[in-house]
Amino acid sequence: MACSSKPAERTVTAAPVLAAAGTVPHGDHNPHHGGIVMMKGDLHYEVVLDKSGRAYQVYFTDAVREDLPASIASVVALTIKRPGEPEEPISMTIDDAGESWIGKGRAVRDPLNTWATIAFTIAHEPYSIDTPFDIPPADTGAGQRGRF
Repeated sequence: MACSSKPAERTVTAAPVLAAAGTVPHGDHNPHHGGIVMMKGDLHYEVVLDKSGRAYQVYFTDAVREDLPASIASVVALTIKRPGEPEEPISMTIDDAGESWIGKGRAVRDPLNTWATIAFTIAHEPYSIDTPFDIPPADTGAGQRGRF
């Protein structure tokens, strides 16, 4: 090693920093309760549509998917729309743990042709959306239907 030689230049490459899904707003849209996750602004809500009709649920989370108490909504309404039948309003109440709104209804025999309307009011602002009862999961390919 010669004393007069210049030190070799070194290049340092930093590994990319990947934030955890739960720390970045809108970084996690995975269902935490087996339902479908939707958004209204920064509010996320997960709707669990049960074909048996025994346990419909609606959960609320913030932008990074931290749980919010069910009481954030002053009203939650769910209506099941089956083909050729009258609409079925589901009576929704806050569960005993205060984590979700829950309701019961009749079984859904034709989920591929059934729709659900989810409505809620938060901070005096009403919101409503229609969604297919049975939605294909994103990772299964075309033509397959989900369990919702």
